[in-house]
Formats: sequence, C-alpha cells, structure tokens
Amino acid sequence: MVALSPVPSGSTVDAVLDQLQRQVSGGSWPVGERIPGELDLAAQLGVSRPAVREAIRALSHCGVLEVRRGDGTYVRSSADPRPLLGGVAHASARDVFEVQLAYDVQAARLAARRRTAADLERLEELLRARDEATGADEHGAAEFGAADARFHLGVAEASGNPVLIEAMRFFIVRLGEAMRAVRLDHEVPEAGPARHRAVLDAIIASDPDAAARAAAAVVEPTLAVLDTLLAHPTPPPSDHAPHPAPGPTPSASAGRVRATDAAQARTTAGQPQPTDGRARASDAGQAQATGTGQAQPTDARQAQATGPGRGRVAGGEGR
Repeated sequence: MVALSPVPSGSTVDAVLDQLQRQVSGGSWPVGERIPGELDLAAQLGVSRPAVREAIRALSHCGVLEVRRGDGTYVRSSADPRPLLGGVAHASARDVFEVQLAYDVQAARLAARRRTAADLERLEELLRARDEATGADEHGAAEFGAADARFHLGVAEASGNPVLIEAMRFFIVRLGEAMRAVRLDHEVPEAGPARHRAVLDAIIASDPDAAARAAAAVVEPTLAVLDTLLAHPTPPPSDHAPHPAPGPTPSASAGRVRATDAAQARTTAGQPQPTDGRARASDAGQAQATGTGQAQPTDARQAQATGPGRGRVAGGEGR
C-alpha cells in the first residue's frame, strides 16, 4: 500500500491531485472504496482543506472519484485520464485527423441506421448554421470552427451510441479549434458544404455504407495532404543561404497548422513547395489544425498558388 506523504510547501493543487491519483492507480484505494475524508487527507498531506477539495473536484470531473453528498467520496475508476487529456491537447494535426476519421465514419454509419425524425431536423439546422458561418477573420473563423464541430457532434448524437457520443463530446473542443485554424490557414484545404451535405443525405436515405463513404471523403483528402507534408518536411535554413528578397514577413498565427514539430512545409494542390525557411508556429508551439471536414478534393478543385508560399482552393465547395 502506497502511503500519502506531505506535500512540499508552496506546491499547488496539482501536487495533491498527483498523490490522490497515485493511491487510486496503485490499488491502495480500489474501485468502490470510500476514500478518507477531507480533514484526514489535509492532515496527512499537510495542506489546507480547500486544496484537497479542489483536487477531489477535479478527479470527480474526470470520472475517477464520485462525491456522494452526505456519504463521502468513492473511487469510481482506476484509470488515470491525464495522459489522454495531455495527448489530445498536444496532438499533431495528423493525429487528430486520424482520430476524427475513425469517429466520423462510424458515427455516420450508425446514424444512418438509427436516426429519428428529430435527429434529421436538428442535423438540417446544424448544417445550415455551418454553411452560414462564412467569416474569414479571427472571430469568424472561431464561429465557423464551432459550427462545424457542432454538426459532426450532431451526427454522433444521432448514432445512439453513448460511448461514441461522450468520446465525441470530449473531442469536440479540439475539433472546433482545428477548424478555426484551417479557416485562417488557406494552405490546408477544407471540405465545403457539398461534401457535408452528402453525409446528411446518406443518413436521410438510411444508407450506412454511403454515409460512411461520405464521412471518409470529408477527412481523407486533408489527411493525405498532411501525410505529404510530413514526408517532405522543409529543410532548416542554411547559414550560407542567400537572404530573402525584401518583402512582408509572414506572421505567426494562433491558427496555423503545424506539420512537423520543428518546421512547416507549404503546399499547393497537395504538393510540397519550397519555403524561405521560416517556420510557422502556433501560440504555444502546439498543433492547432484538427477540424471536421477540412478536406478539399484534389480532382477538379486543385489549389492554385496566389503568391510565394501561399495557396487557395479553387472550386465551388471549398471556402
């Protein structure tokens, strides 16, 4: 049995949370057991009751503990959710797209089998809201990202699978951030209204296979672009390389897609293009592009270069 130890002076609630999680994950507090009360824990850890209470609240929100009013706090799960939370927060664009592909395809397939009339009515409203979110500035991109994520969550909710629904709800914030990033970074194409309409039409027709294919068609082209970027990363600038010609310097954007951890390849029509060696970074150096349906088909809608290192999506459905 792992014993609790006093928390070093000045430590935050995280230090208390670490010790409580260690008791659960190590088996000292098995699932179903009531843990010691706040006063007891505060004395053992050498901290205040508010610090213990905050740590218990955090673990309760994660599903590790369950607070029963008037009875105490019980262990609900021995799993440590923090690696998952950290993994999602720091995931690369490709990582997020791969998970989104799995979620979206299965959600669409199940929704085509189980959707109700109320589900269809709500999905029509969500798709309309997505199509109407046309802003291209920072505020408009955030609204678009949220609207796009709500539509994909709506498809999952129509699946009737509670595990898939909750997983999608957990993932939805990341998807919204991603779509905001893609809207701001025109070099990574997104799927427009027509491809999302195809998903809903297949669900309306109760055609699971067609719904799954349509959902995959939303994500797979953009995933292929990211694979290309990772396979052909931009080399670091050479000390002997000529200085770039005078001109505007691309600014770092919170919504830029990070193709690799160190540098970012640029693309036009899904093909890597040379850059001037300046890496585009996100706010915290984290991947920001995830998103739901950021793919633009390359057949008949190829990205056309509009300037050095920039691309735009041609065709009616890309926005």
